[in-house]
Amino acid sequence: MRAARWLRWRGYRVLDHNRWLGGAELDLVVRRGRVLAFVEVKSKSGDGFGDPFEMVDAGKIARIRRAAQLWLAAHPELAGLNVRFDVLAERARRIEHLPDAF
Repeated sequence: MRAARWLRWRGYRVLDHNRWLGGAELDLVVRRGRVLAFVEVKSKSGDGFGDPFEMVDAGKIARIRRAAQLWLAAHPELAGLNVRFDVLAERARRIEHLPDAF
């Protein structure tokens, strides 16, 4: 996955990917230092259907948060880390990263 490689090049360690929990998929779970990030990856090959960042609506955010809570419950050793939710957009072979998006 191109997004995972991009994050690894920036010092993140991928802990999990494409994990289904509570009716939602966690695209990437990554860690860098004391930060644990749940990353939603959106890819767009063309200009149709809007901006990738706009594709993460309130319902999607709620599902990701619920899945993240379940993931954290299964990994109590990571409970002390700072958790954030990022969105990473791939478009026109460029990657844009929006940390702490929601």
